[in-house]
Formats: sequence, C-alpha cells, structure tokens
Amino acid sequence: MTNNIFKTKKYITNNLFIQKALELKLSLEEFLMLTYFDNCSDNYLDINEVAQNLSLKKEEAYQVFNNLLNKKLLAIETIKDLEGRLIEKVSLDNFYNLLTMEADTKQKLQIKSDIFSLFESDFFGRPINNMEYEIINAWLEKGYSEELITCALKEAIYNGASNLRYIDKILYEWHKKGLKTKEDVDQNLKEHQKNKEENRKELFDYNWLDDEE
Repeated sequence: MTNNIFKTKKYITNNLFIQKALELKLSLEEFLMLTYFDNCSDNYLDINEVAQNLSLKKEEAYQVFNNLLNKKLLAIETIKDLEGRLIEKVSLDNFYNLLTMEADTKQKLQIKSDIFSLFESDFFGRPINNMEYEIINAWLEKGYSEELITCALKEAIYNGASNLRYIDKILYEWHKKGLKTKEDVDQNLKEHQKNKEENRKELFDYNWLDDEE
C-alpha cells in the first residue's frame, strides 16, 4: 500500500515559479492549482477532476479557481475540438509572462552589474562615479549589448584612450555601420584590412613608367 502511494502522479515546478508564488502571497491551494495546470498537457477545464486531484471539495476548487482568475494568473480560452464542439481550456499565459518579466529583469540587472564591474577593474581601476554610471547605463538603454560595449572598451584600452567619450564615439560609428555583435566587429575589421591590402597591391602593381601624365 505504501509503495502504491508513492507511485501516484507527481507535480513538479521550478524555483522561479515558487519564488513568484511567494511574492504574490498565494495560498497553498492557489499555488497547488497553478502547479497542477502547469503540469497538465491539455489543460481542459474539468473542475471535478481538478478537485479530485488536489483533494479539494468541488466548492473549494471553484473558489480557488475564481481567485486565480480574479488575480489574472489564469484565464479561460474557448476553442473548438476536432469535431467542432466548443470546449474550455485553462491558460497560464499571464502567469508565464510574469515569470518571463521576472527572469528578464534579473538578467538585465546581472548584465549591468557585470559591465559596471568590468569598467571599474579594466578601464578606471577604481569605482565609477555617478556621471560615468549614467553614461554606461545610457548605452544599455539605447540597446547596445554588453558584448558590443565590452568590444568598444577593449578597443579604447588598446588605443590608449582613457575617457568614455572615445568609447561613445566607437559605439556610435559601429551603430551607423549596423554592427551589433563581436562577430560583426571582427568581420568588419577583416573586410577593412582586406580592402587596405588590395589597395596597396594595386599601388605596387601600377606601372608608373607607362604613365604618360
């Protein structure tokens, strides 16, 4: 009997899912219902089945479901099945969007932290001041990637530049050329060097003695 209990269906979730549920101060029943629908493959709305799987009374399941609807964490979508009948499905898109926004925000904060630390260690050799912070932050808000800013930083160091104006000019020029990644910058440099070599070859191949002018 004990072994059969542990063979029943298990519902899984991830840390971000749990953290968001705690942040929203969901009740245990609300969290369990979200987890239940997150683990369902079809999400057809059958409140009797939901109540049975979560060990809730039917009235309690209705109440929890309505709470999640009111909090806009769940939604009901009406679709047609293969036979043309209208059926109701439960959508977690709103809740997933919250999780995505949360993950994006954390990633952006990590990027900012990394890029600022890079400038402090490799460019200034000291903590950045407020004005420098605003300039670097403005590059991120303009859509310059951390990768591109890092390339511009290394270019400035290589050329012995010690101010952010130089980096700002590099980023501006790269933006005009449509360069967005390190690969773009490297390819542009290769093309530039190739053109220089071709022009130099033409110069040496030119027969100056046959120039009538």
